[in-house]
Amino acid sequence: MAQNPRVVAELGRPETPDETASRKAESSRIYRASQNTRNLIAALLVTLAVVAVIILAVPRGEPPQTPPIGVAAVAQSIESAEGRTVLVPGVPDAWRVNRASIEGDSTAAWTIVYVPDETTGFLRFAQGFDADPAWTTRALSGASVSGTVMIGGVEWQTYDIPDPVRAGNISAAVSTQAGSDIVLIYGSTDDATLELAAAAVADQIIALREEAPAEGTP
Repeated sequence: MAQNPRVVAELGRPETPDETASRKAESSRIYRASQNTRNLIAALLVTLAVVAVIILAVPRGEPPQTPPIGVAAVAQSIESAEGRTVLVPGVPDAWRVNRASIEGDSTAAWTIVYVPDETTGFLRFAQGFDADPAWTTRALSGASVSGTVMIGGVEWQTYDIPDPVRAGNISAAVSTQAGSDIVLIYGSTDDATLELAAAAVADQIIALREEAPAEGTP
């Protein structure tokens, strides 16, 4: 039996074949749109699940450690390049080396940055090549000489550093002449550690002084 045409309430009459086709097409469009939305959400959930599995499956090993810096090897290469004696303090093996290189602009300095341990801060050893007397003052942000002290048979100048923060967190420093160079040892550390570093290079400083030509000798 043939179905009577659907009466559209808004029109008060049966819908025409074109209106029926349009209504069904719109219903199909809405259905497909809803299906597409569901499919998109399902695909997104699957993607997030895959990413989570990958993240959880990747091993989380410790990052590779930076290889230790060979101070003696670096010093030897600088000696060859500069044609001069480069000092290497005989500090304890437990002291970590953060940097060993040539630093400075107007005055080049062979510089080693040590971290003796977590409680004594940092310590710098600097050998200023042909440094002028004011080089230490510049390196210590204007700190002045306060006196002298004998360490390892070498007389060292000590410095008054009233404001360590202003001086780059430097709380103690000593310096001495080593031939044509100046050796400056300084940092945020205690006096015992500073003296240990100075004593560790004292013999080399004495030897460098003996190598230097006497004043007035060509």
